[in-house]
Amino acid sequence: MRLRANWLQLARYGIVGGLGYVISIGSFAVLHHAGVGSSLAATGAFCLALTNNFFWNRHWTFRARDGHAGFQATRFFVIHLSAFLFSLVVLRALIDVAGVAPVMAQAIAVLAAAPPNFIGHRIWSFRV
Repeated sequence: MRLRANWLQLARYGIVGGLGYVISIGSFAVLHHAGVGSSLAATGAFCLALTNNFFWNRHWTFRARDGHAGFQATRFFVIHLSAFLFSLVVLRALIDVAGVAPVMAQAIAVLAAAPPNFIGHRIWSFRV
């Protein structure tokens, strides 16, 4: 992290993650208020954010256009799915055990999964 380029990459990842976060929380809220259960709403939100984040991280954050998109997508999906499963456990615990409102619980759960998600993408998905 001594190099300026690493900090810029982290900032780009944060911007993409912020956009994905807005997409995730917004779509979760819409689905939840439409009567979709919390776990299914979280899954739908995950799919939308995953698509957005892969495109922008591949093309802008990690600038990994030279790598094979299919391999990168598979790795990205595995890392993102792992983070999603972790966030789903956090979501259920916050709602079922702590009594947190579903949209707030989703917001916290997605944030909790962000740091390991970045590390996984940086060292494996796009191999920077």
